[in-house]
Amino acid sequence: MLAENEIKRVLVVTAHPDDADFGAAGTVALLGDRGVEVTYLLVTDGDAGGNERTLDNTGMAELRRTEQTAAAKAVGVTDLRFLGHSDGTVVPSLALRKDITRVIRQVRPDVVITHHPERNYQHIAPSHPDHRAVGGSTLDAVYPDARNPYAFPELLLEEGLEAWKVREVWLTGGSTPNHWTDITEVIDRKLAALQSHVSQVAHVEGFADFVKSRFAQWADQAGFGEGHYAEAFQIVPTA
Repeated sequence: MLAENEIKRVLVVTAHPDDADFGAAGTVALLGDRGVEVTYLLVTDGDAGGNERTLDNTGMAELRRTEQTAAAKAVGVTDLRFLGHSDGTVVPSLALRKDITRVIRQVRPDVVITHHPERNYQHIAPSHPDHRAVGGSTLDAVYPDARNPYAFPELLLEEGLEAWKVREVWLTGGSTPNHWTDITEVIDRKLAALQSHVSQVAHVEGFADFVKSRFAQWADQAGFGEGHYAEAFQIVPTA
């Protein structure tokens, strides 16, 4: 695992608005507090999400972009990029890999945070098909695409984007985590980020208590003790 001082830039690649906040907002807040540059890349605008049915897909997409921008601000992220793929229909493809590879080469991150590409049979929510497609495509973009100058040569020839080697990938939502971040000191900022997604969570009674309970369980599994909260990752070295 990389040492703290080796992480200068992080790219978070997710399928939908709110995915980064459920999976990693606490960790992102802590990274930002250390001066790490964090970029969010969202594959879709979440236009098929939520319980709001007075908006068409375009209206929902606009709303969710606004919510995600506010959520990101709560944890110190201002660099957000949206690919605009259709919510609920994402599949692994060369086109998606190229889109993600482009941003990896632009941002040049030390660490990429994304979805686990395999189905979680302990908890079904992380296994949305968009999540699995984005996680798998991101891993393919990390290796071999982003580091291989012969992959998508037009990115170099037409856009000047040199190959880049990501050093680690941190996967969220999997059933086999091997690293936990103690987010106790920033749990309120994580909650603020999540509660920015009004269209998704406002209807959930006791939402804050649910979030705290969920991330207290990770802290217990990590051995952090009572009164702590944690986010869980499977760290994949790429060297």
